[in-house]
Amino acid sequence: MLKKRVTIVLDDDLDKRIRIIQAKIIRKEKKSVSFSNVLNNMLSKAIKK
Repeated sequence: MLKKRVTIVLDDDLDKRIRIIQAKIIRKEKKSVSFSNVLNNMLSKAIKK
């Protein structure tokens, strides 16, 4: 799948909530997970519903 770099502006509270989710995934999987990866997965799940 092709990837595209996009710049977005997030509210501070939304950024904080996504980073909390990112931290939980990192602790659970014990490996690095990028913010972009977390956000991409969240958007994919939300759009598929």
